[in-house]
Amino acid sequence: MSMNLELNGKRVLVTAGTKGIGGAVVTLFQDCGASVLTAARVRPRSFPEKLFISADLTTLEGCKAVVDAVNERLGGVDIIVHVLGGSSAPAGGFAALDDREWQQELNLNLFPAVRLDRALLPGMVTQGEGVIIHVTSIQHQLPLPDSTTAYAAAKAALSTYSKSLSKEVAPKGVRVLRVSPGWVETEASVALAERLAQQAGTDYEGGKRIIMESLGGIPLGRPSTPAEVANLIAFLASPRAASITGTEHVIDGGTVPTA
Repeated sequence: MSMNLELNGKRVLVTAGTKGIGGAVVTLFQDCGASVLTAARVRPRSFPEKLFISADLTTLEGCKAVVDAVNERLGGVDIIVHVLGGSSAPAGGFAALDDREWQQELNLNLFPAVRLDRALLPGMVTQGEGVIIHVTSIQHQLPLPDSTTAYAAAKAALSTYSKSLSKEVAPKGVRVLRVSPGWVETEASVALAERLAQQAGTDYEGGKRIIMESLGGIPLGRPSTPAEVANLIAFLASPRAASITGTEHVIDGGTVPTA
C-alpha cells in the first residue's frame, strides 16, 4: 500500500501468521515498520525465528506462552490480529458432529481470541490505546449445512464476542473490529480446488468454479487474495481508521447477497 498507514514502531501480535492471510498480514505490517510477533504450532524453515513463538493456541498453556513472549520480546502490544481459525469437522451435517467435534471448533475459532484478549487487553487500557481485529468469516452468515455448521457457529460466537468487547473498551481508547473474509485463495484453498478438479476430471479453474458454485457464486468472479485481506486489516488497524470500531468488514467479492 502506498498510503502511509503510520504503523511504524507499532508492536503487533498476529496469530497463525506463517502462511495464508496471517502470513500476508505479518509481511505487510513489517513492510510498514511495525515490530511483529506471530504464533503457530510449527515454524516453517523459511520463516524468521525472531518473529516466531511456537505454541498451540487451542490450549491454556499455549496462550500463556504467547502472552509471555509478547511481554518479554515486545514489551507489550499495540495491535492484535486474530487470524487463527479453521475446521477439521467431517461432512455429514449435524449428525456427524459429536461433542468432541463441537469442542474442537470452539477451541480453535473462539477461545484463543478470548484468552489472549483477556491477558493483553489490560495493558492496552492502561496505555489508553490499542486495536484488536478478529478475523471471522462469511460462513457465520452463509453456513454450509453439510460441512461448516460447527465452524460457522464458532465464528458467529467470535463475532458476537467481538461486538460486545468493542462496546466495553471503546471508551477506554481500544478499538475492536471484525474482518469477515469469504473464499480466500490460500494454500489450503488451492489444494481443495485441485482435489475437486481431479475428482471432477477438470482443471484448476474448473475446481475453483466448483467452489464458487457451492457458495452461491462470487459476483467478482474470483476469490480474494491473502494480500487483499491484509490490506484491509492494516488500514483498519492504522490511525487512518481512528473512528472505526465495533464494525464487521466483509471482503468476499460480493458473495453475501445482502448488505
